[in-house]
Amino acid sequence: MKKICVFCGSSSGVDPVFVKKARKLGNLMAKKELGLVYGGASIGVMGAIADGCMESGGKVWGVIPKQIVSLEVGHQGLENLEVVEDMHTRKARMYELSDAFFALPGGIGTMDELCEVITWAQLKYHEKPCYVINIDGFFDHLLRHFRHINQQGFLSNEHLGLVKEFPTYEEAILDFESNY
Repeated sequence: MKKICVFCGSSSGVDPVFVKKARKLGNLMAKKELGLVYGGASIGVMGAIADGCMESGGKVWGVIPKQIVSLEVGHQGLENLEVVEDMHTRKARMYELSDAFFALPGGIGTMDELCEVITWAQLKYHEKPCYVINIDGFFDHLLRHFRHINQQGFLSNEHLGLVKEFPTYEEAILDFESNY
């Protein structure tokens, strides 16, 4: 089974569309028999994608640092919930389990995870695809900044191309299925 790691917020954000589309992405992944790897929380966009995947019969792997479990946000409904020492271990384990990476709306943690896997691809640590699902333009400013640092000579055209942007999760899933 191919597994997609989805980086996303433990918050729901202000626009309910983020949670709604995360749940639908989880549903679609299950129907397409794509496993979900994610941060292991039961709340926010994270909880929505996990719930959507499980309600459609999908397989979910959560990876959560022990400090966050102690805040009681670890998803208790998961068959596969790994509790790890820290955030560094979490990111490494999520990488190991995954065949591709999707970014949905989220905060600094989401940006950190996305930028780290892009950096790893840039350094040739992996060749796994990195997707930004730009729901309602959520990532417009970040993508504009990536283009800016490219124009300023800090990011090559090749490395700028490591990020695949799609406005919908359906298009990203189709690209992943067609090319990987």
